[in-house]
Amino acid sequence: MCGRYTRYLSWSEIHKLYRLTAPAEIGRNDEPRYNIAPTQDVPFVTAGEDGNHRLREGRWWLVPFWAKEVPKFQMFNARIEEVDTKPSYRDAFKSKRCLIPADGFFEWTISPADGGKDSWHIYQPGHAPFSFAGLWAHNSNLDITSCTIITEPAAEPMKQLHDRQPVILDRAYYDAWLDTATPKDSLKDILSHDIDGQLQFNRVGRDVNKTVVNKLPNDHPALVGPINPL
Repeated sequence: MCGRYTRYLSWSEIHKLYRLTAPAEIGRNDEPRYNIAPTQDVPFVTAGEDGNHRLREGRWWLVPFWAKEVPKFQMFNARIEEVDTKPSYRDAFKSKRCLIPADGFFEWTISPADGGKDSWHIYQPGHAPFSFAGLWAHNSNLDITSCTIITEPAAEPMKQLHDRQPVILDRAYYDAWLDTATPKDSLKDILSHDIDGQLQFNRVGRDVNKTVVNKLPNDHPALVGPINPL
């Protein structure tokens, strides 16, 4: 599962992951984000023209093109086991695949000491930027563009924290994943080329558990400060 993530490195650093050529994309300099939550607007990357990539922005909570209202059930993650069959995802899986830039995400465990939820920040070595494999949609009736992150059963080291993990795609497979001409039958094989086995993590304060404090977004650098590293 992936219910919160970070993107605090500069856009110029994350920009190196993709071939973004439009002036608005080249000069982009988003504010760092330390606690991105479902339903918030986020940037994501899709196939573009002339073999380049295109930057889009939309709600992190998939709204299928055919939906008459924003789904009330959880749509910020899409399980890999059903992305090709479940009506909510299968059309996007065929032709609207995306990459969601990030540099970390959060997971929670139950503390044996007090039963509370301990928070963990998970990242690649050196806090290197990466891409979640995702799906996107545009609903013209509601005028909503949106995306979701694909998840899979957890392997090591994430098994120590949770039984699910987001698919962090190997950079060598970005183009094949985004290409709308990629045969559907090969897409799950592409998703098997993840770099999740490189993940590292440390415990952070429970302050990150709240998305809003005093009616303001709870989004600041202290949220990723490590405590009691594992």
